[in-house]
Amino acid sequence: MNNPTVDAAPSVQAESPRLHILLSIPDHEFPAIINQQTRAALEELGNVTTAAPAELQNLDAFARAAAEADVFITAWGFPRLDAMHLSVAPNLKCVIHAASSIHTLVSDDFWATGIPISQSGAAMAPAVAEMSLTFTLNLLRRIEKMDHQMRSGHSWEDARSIRRAREISGSRIGVIGASRTGRRYIDACLALGADVQIYDPYLTVDDPLAKQALGLKELLATSDVIAVHAPATPETAGLIGEAELALLQDGAVFVNTARSSIVDMEALYKEVASGRIDAALDVFDVEPLPVGDRWRSLPNVLLTPHVGGATVDSRQRAGGIVVAELRRFLAGDPMEHALTRVDLERMG
Repeated sequence: MNNPTVDAAPSVQAESPRLHILLSIPDHEFPAIINQQTRAALEELGNVTTAAPAELQNLDAFARAAAEADVFITAWGFPRLDAMHLSVAPNLKCVIHAASSIHTLVSDDFWATGIPISQSGAAMAPAVAEMSLTFTLNLLRRIEKMDHQMRSGHSWEDARSIRRAREISGSRIGVIGASRTGRRYIDACLALGADVQIYDPYLTVDDPLAKQALGLKELLATSDVIAVHAPATPETAGLIGEAELALLQDGAVFVNTARSSIVDMEALYKEVASGRIDAALDVFDVEPLPVGDRWRSLPNVLLTPHVGGATVDSRQRAGGIVVAELRRFLAGDPMEHALTRVDLERMG
């Protein structure tokens, strides 16, 4: 959906007391998420005040912006909703996060209020899944190695003599995490004829993917491709370490568009640097990745600067979700992407 349609708000809204909306999205992302159509829809729903998160870091400035707000529409960098910030927002009734993770936004004090909160992570799932699929296809076809050879002064024959490429059709894809993104990736791989297996301890027996589930060790040892789509939680921290990576077959490829904390990056570097496996990474322990970082010099790795979810389309979808969620809230309906404290325990 390249340009989500945002219908006009119901006329009954004009008869109700005007909602006060504090819209706070970083300047560099604002026009991508809040296009003219989305802004017009929000203004039909209430009085919109805008303030970039950077302008709200001082509590006094936050208090001035939040004093009358009924709804916060937030994104990256918005102040944590702790007791102090909640105390200066007495009218707050709803929070809609125009990004994915809300870990840095909410607090124990926030959950105690019972104020509903929703997020737009679903907007990014197709984009991240597509990035993961792009990485997968590139690594299977050895594109990164051939490109390096062609650009670094090696001969034509050198570029042609690397390990022969694989097609995705018939390849065994091991997916770690049946998340929203993981499921989109799985669907895409299956559509291209791949044999997909999954590790996710939270899969229920009635889940359609349950029949494709394997234990982690078996998944790692039998897959041509490992793609990480699990959330960053205490449970998944260091899930894939030196012993797990040693199980990978020679020539296997490793794709991570999720979070680096799930993988022992030192152990992964050693495996990739040895040439035994190839990798594609969108996430790192240190971001931004330093210019001289050792990952940058490896010929058998694809690197991108944590942009898997950042497409024109995903940002437009996020704006559409914000408006749709706000309409549901005003109508007294449950928000489709609402989160609870329990939900957050299993999310990145």
